[in-house]
Amino acid sequence: MERNELKALLEAIIYVSEEPVTLDQLAATFDGVGREELRAALNELVVASQAPDRGVEIRQVAGGYRMYTRTEHHDAVRRFVRKQKPPLRLTLPALETLAVIAYKQPVTLPEIQQVRGVNAVSVIKTLLDKGLIVTAGRKSCVGRPILYRTSREFLLRFGLKDLSELPTLEEFEELARASLGETAETSSGGGVGPQPARADAGSNSGN
Repeated sequence: MERNELKALLEAIIYVSEEPVTLDQLAATFDGVGREELRAALNELVVASQAPDRGVEIRQVAGGYRMYTRTEHHDAVRRFVRKQKPPLRLTLPALETLAVIAYKQPVTLPEIQQVRGVNAVSVIKTLLDKGLIVTAGRKSCVGRPILYRTSREFLLRFGLKDLSELPTLEEFEELARASLGETAETSSGGGVGPQPARADAGSNSGN
């Protein structure tokens, strides 16, 4: 197989993969291609994707290779994706509960209520319905309460590659109010508008 054809195939595989593609996976796919040849072709792809006229780049992350939008294009990508999503409205209690879950996950309902000091049952249901949080099993303690964590939709809405990109709690609240185009009010009628979508699209599925 010619090097250019190999690189084209590797690029296509990385493009459609939601998780970083490892060298072992590629070696199992291309039986007649040695690991060193695969590694050299991948390195050439990484270097080529750094060209200033490219909109996406291939990075070596978490033991594999994955495709991302270029950092300098994030603002434009966020603006575009944000306009494609319907507005997301959250009351201030919902936003506060989401912040607790984001920074303390996985966390149980009693733990959330202990932090907020109010009943959060209805708010949890709202966040589940909107797909911003998901269940994460049960805690090993008396009563085995359900654990909650943020979802992939949460990352998309807040423009985060992963949870390591979470800002400080104060910055999170400021981001939610300012970038969403609305200031949340102290009453339950306050709302939060559309949130920026994730710019670090790992594949054509938006991952």
